[in-house]
Amino acid sequence: MMSDNTNVLIVDDDQDVLDAYQELLELAGYNVQTVTDSTQVIAMLDYHWTGVIVTDMYMPGLNGMELLEKIQHFDNDIPVIIVTGHGDIPMAVDALKKGAIDFLQKPLQPNDLIQLLEKHLPLRKQIIEQRKTLQSTTTELLLGDSPLIVKVREQLKQVANSTKDVLIEGENGTGRHTIAKILHKNSPLHQGPMVEIDGSAITCTPDLQRSMISARTGCLCLSNPHIMPKESQQWLCRFLLEQERQGKKEVRLLALFEGSPEPSVESEQFLPELFYFLSQVRFSLPTLRQRSSDITSIFKHYLKQSCKKLNKSVPTIDKAYINTLCRYEWPGNVLELKNVAELYAIGIVKLAGKERSKPIEQMSSPLDDLVDDYEKQVIEDALYLFAGRINEVSSYLQIPRKKLYLRMKKHGLDKAEYKVRPSH
Repeated sequence: MMSDNTNVLIVDDDQDVLDAYQELLELAGYNVQTVTDSTQVIAMLDYHWTGVIVTDMYMPGLNGMELLEKIQHFDNDIPVIIVTGHGDIPMAVDALKKGAIDFLQKPLQPNDLIQLLEKHLPLRKQIIEQRKTLQSTTTELLLGDSPLIVKVREQLKQVANSTKDVLIEGENGTGRHTIAKILHKNSPLHQGPMVEIDGSAITCTPDLQRSMISARTGCLCLSNPHIMPKESQQWLCRFLLEQERQGKKEVRLLALFEGSPEPSVESEQFLPELFYFLSQVRFSLPTLRQRSSDITSIFKHYLKQSCKKLNKSVPTIDKAYINTLCRYEWPGNVLELKNVAELYAIGIVKLAGKERSKPIEQMSSPLDDLVDDYEKQVIEDALYLFAGRINEVSSYLQIPRKKLYLRMKKHGLDKAEYKVRPSH
């Protein structure tokens, strides 16, 4: 394996040639590694390596074209420069078509090679930085270690840094909108807008066209595309196909579907051509029931997160309660589990539509005082949780704003005290 500071890997079966290249590039300030056996190259590579490969065309073991193919299979973003003889121009052009970034003819001109390195090393470094950001983002937002969610994270790595149109299917609460946001954030179109719209809001093709104009240079996140009128689906299909033919992406489409789209295709509600076009890149998000091994870690993550917002210590969790969580079916998936964890943080144990307060250890005060104290604590915890935003607190506690203000006045609570203050 190459060291992390290696900029350039040179592959040639002639050691004298390698020594000359290495001396030249080291004088120019590059960290160089060389190899005479082209069959060893793949074992030397790392997915996060930030360098460029310079390889000769004719070598025993693997020739330049065969090596290029293997490098492309390992990581098609690694920059590969092919070095050829004068008579090998057609082969070099073929190498460019198959993914090489450029080719140089022998005898090698040092300035030409250095210019290519100056151009492609920063681009490769940028790709690796994006990959690392994506990896930390997906691990943080798509919680769990089960094979199903790991597979989704791996799929994100493959398509995030592209402009391909995507179909994202899954039950409510499985993270479809999270996937869409990650895809947009890591897309080459990330500086453009991300416009979100539901198919039910599109009653005619001009509605869809207006959304496309709003999303230009960015992404259109379209939920339930099968609900749109047929003529709108037909227009969308033509629009996407035309973009693909021209090789110019004005808008990336992220189509969100609740459940599986196949029944809607079979019933002719969802245009088959549109479905087949979108399903070239398809995310099928697992339910929480399918990855029950992740329930405990997800619950603990959101409980810890909520307690941090509330500025309180994480409470102990009974093993019996954890077992109850793991046995539950979770119709609302991760979103429902997150809500249960947030309620647990403020002192409410809730599951399957039932709720109870955690038992009071000792009756140290009259019942009325205990009720008042508990009510104050619940309101105060919710104010902390939502940083004093009354609309959200009111919705969370399922109490009218006017009634909430009266209860706050009774307990001497001021929303301003719970606003988030910038850290210094």
